[in-house]
Amino acid sequence: MVQGLETLSADFGDGIEFTLVAGERALYVDGDLQAARRWFDDAYRMAQGEDNSIAMARAALGLGGVWVHEHRTTVDAGLVRMRQRHALSGIDPRSTLALRLRARLTGEEDYRNGEHAAIIKVVAEARRAGDAQALAEALSLAHHCLLAPEHGMLRADLAEELVAHAGSTGRRGDLLMGLLWQTVDRFLAADPHAERALEELRGRLDLHDHRAVGFVVSAIDVMLAIRTGRFGHAETLANVAAERGATAGDVDTTGWYGGQLGTIRWYQGRIAELVPVLMEMVNSPMLSAVDNSYFAALAVAAASNGDKRLAAGMVARLRGRDLGDLPRSSSWLTTMYGIVEAAHLLDDAETAAQAYHLLTPFARLPMIVSLGVSCFGSTRHTLGMASLTVGDVDRAVEHLRGAVQDNLALGHWPAAVLSRWRLGQALARRGGPNDEAANRELAQAQEEADELGMLLPAAPEARTPVKSKDAGKCRRHGRHWLIELSGRSVLVDHSVGMRHLATLISNPGSEIRATDLAAGPGMTEGETDTGQPLLDEQAKRTYKQRLAQLQAEIDELESQHDLGRTEALRAERDWLVDELAAATGMSGRVRRFTGSEERARIAVGKAIRRALARITEADPIIGEELRTTVQTGLRCCYRPSDR
Repeated sequence: MVQGLETLSADFGDGIEFTLVAGERALYVDGDLQAARRWFDDAYRMAQGEDNSIAMARAALGLGGVWVHEHRTTVDAGLVRMRQRHALSGIDPRSTLALRLRARLTGEEDYRNGEHAAIIKVVAEARRAGDAQALAEALSLAHHCLLAPEHGMLRADLAEELVAHAGSTGRRGDLLMGLLWQTVDRFLAADPHAERALEELRGRLDLHDHRAVGFVVSAIDVMLAIRTGRFGHAETLANVAAERGATAGDVDTTGWYGGQLGTIRWYQGRIAELVPVLMEMVNSPMLSAVDNSYFAALAVAAASNGDKRLAAGMVARLRGRDLGDLPRSSSWLTTMYGIVEAAHLLDDAETAAQAYHLLTPFARLPMIVSLGVSCFGSTRHTLGMASLTVGDVDRAVEHLRGAVQDNLALGHWPAAVLSRWRLGQALARRGGPNDEAANRELAQAQEEADELGMLLPAAPEARTPVKSKDAGKCRRHGRHWLIELSGRSVLVDHSVGMRHLATLISNPGSEIRATDLAAGPGMTEGETDTGQPLLDEQAKRTYKQRLAQLQAEIDELESQHDLGRTEALRAERDWLVDELAAATGMSGRVRRFTGSEERARIAVGKAIRRALARITEADPIIGEELRTTVQTGLRCCYRPSDR
């Protein structure tokens, strides 16, 4: 890049033309949005000082970037829009430069209003003008305004036309944008050859990187990793993508990272953990003006966390006067996914019925957010959940059975597991707890969930917790365990998971570390061991110093709304807190190393879920009751209600 700028300086000097050409190279060749903004801002100021209207127009055009809505805050967006309108007023309205500026202003206006008619007219005008660059820019802007699910065919035509004309613009970025739009369209349409298009695009980027397009490709890689159920790998890729987005200067970096993290936590059964983060993010100026998905995500997280008031408030905000008024943006389908899941958790049949009506035309589409950033599987899953919420069980079974097949075709294993689990619940509601088909689907879903590390949700109707006076009892009975709960009792074969459950049930309301459960009774209070201390005094002092540094950094980043780095620092802080807590046991004694906490969490969680499955098979009422009151994780707990 440095050598390239030296060449430009030799050709154009160090004045306005050099600055404009450097900005155009950064934008249209390298896809470096951050560098392009700096160059074009400098060029505009220089041109303004010299009263050079053509240079002002070129700079104002470049400030728009390659996407729409690149300037999110009211002040920044207003300034760029003012510069573009002022520049347009100073040049020949019949010129190609004026046409390009009108396309930019029209595209931005249509996007903010959730419309596309005006930009489509500008595309037609660009075709008649015969200028390749003006047409390429208008086609790309129009495509960006048509990301709603009902516009698939029109988008495909625009992307094909862009690829066809890109070779004559003299800018490699136009071809990459056309190939990217084609790739995104294929993913949005559940085209089985979408990944072929992605590999072709990746091959082009390998020859010469384009930071803006490369960021989108890295985000799609996160989506594909989530589909395979490799959650740890997906989270690592999400961090890599966020770094690429920050380097490129893409304003969607924070929103996309948060959406990907939310998807991972949803399928892990840990979405409730994100309530504090989502509370901060819903009003972030860095989110797109037409993106409502964070409100829906907060509704689901809050409902999953038991905060029905907050969840209902978010759903009401989304519904407004009519749920059909929500803008059909690139995040509309995933917003509807969250609305239906929240409505199910809240037993909100009215919202579910409205959502069902709106989603029916898109039953066979995958619920993908933005440009392939994240995927929640088949729309038929959400139609099934809406049907289940309104009480139409037969229709729910039909949709959920179709969703399982759709998700398998997508290669979205977590979504397939969740759809199968919900199908089993729907079949059980229709045929009763002893329905063979229901038990078969539930057992298979549970087995697959265990393999992927997913915690599956219980049905809302089974979530009424037992009262404290009816807290369960669990004791050994020969080779079995006798469980007594709410006037019922059941015998279950001994297993490691039953031993863990017995410990939890005997200590209602007490959080017990997974490592302690895994270690067994030999590591309870009063026992001794000869292992090495988990942390020596020097290590503990170092940890505490690092904790203080982390908290200071987190406070600073939170004020800057830097979600990606904040989340990473919080994870390190939480790990350190856990390590320090583990270092000191009961009565202040030094704790000894008993194994990896993460391995213990996975092993204990799987063992408990298998035990719960056996209990449910023997007595569905006791089994479902325990599913709603037993919490697993790094700390496990049995929480019967005290109301």
